[in-house]
Amino acid sequence: MKFFAVLLLSLLPVWAQAVEVGDRLAPWTLLDQFDQAYTLNDQAQILLVVRSMDAAKQVDAALQGQPKGYLEARHAVFVADIQRMPRLVAKLFAVPAMQAYNYRVMLDRDARIAPRYPAPVDKVLWLQLDNGRLVAQHEYSSATELREALEQVKP
Repeated sequence: MKFFAVLLLSLLPVWAQAVEVGDRLAPWTLLDQFDQAYTLNDQAQILLVVRSMDAAKQVDAALQGQPKGYLEARHAVFVADIQRMPRLVAKLFAVPAMQAYNYRVMLDRDARIAPRYPAPVDKVLWLQLDNGRLVAQHEYSSATELREALEQVKP
């Protein structure tokens, strides 16, 4: 019984951090693949969150052929949770590979931000924002679906 009480108490902070429609997202700051800081603000209208390499590949495939600034024109921010990736692999291979992308990737190296937005590991989480408030959320399991959704957003 003591074990379940401890388990419940340890999970309370996780539940408290999860956002729901209508909630205001707490601002945060992450570095992108070029070590440039970005702070979430009220101008962001779309937050794309991925928690695995497979989900990140879906975003990359959806953005293939799009011009530089495509996400920024749609007020979209892309966050990748890379905390499970070994630091040496990230530093020597993954992050340098990301520098070839024509879009910014905010790197959550320590899982400080992505866990606030729970979603299946293999899907792309789309959080629709309005002045910092969550108004809707969607999950995409294919690059085609994500690309179509992004095309619906007017720059």
